[in-house]
Amino acid sequence: MKENILLDKSLEFAVRIVKLYKYLVKEKKETIISKQIIRSGTSISANANEAVYGVSKADFVAKLQISLKKTAETEYWLRLLALSEYITKQEGESLLNDCLEIKRILVSTLNTAKNSSRG
Repeated sequence: MKENILLDKSLEFAVRIVKLYKYLVKEKKETIISKQIIRSGTSISANANEAVYGVSKADFVAKLQISLKKTAETEYWLRLLALSEYITKQEGESLLNDCLEIKRILVSTLNTAKNSSRG
């Protein structure tokens, strides 16, 4: 099977988000923000995977746009967790860097898909 950087990176990120969720609930006893970030952070990968199996280019683009929206939401929750000191600055920066890398890949993929349909 051909390597897909978006799918690989978003899955790795989802695993990090699941581990963050477990840490927040078990160690920090935090249950509100942790539920938000697990939903948005794992949805990035889920929607990217759905996009690959889209029935049309429009379906592909729509799923990637949802994934991009979830990336922006996850970015917000990560910043909030770091600023409210639920996670360290270093943890926040590491997760945020991964999130922003996925965001760049999504934007690039969306631009390519949209431009190729105008051809």
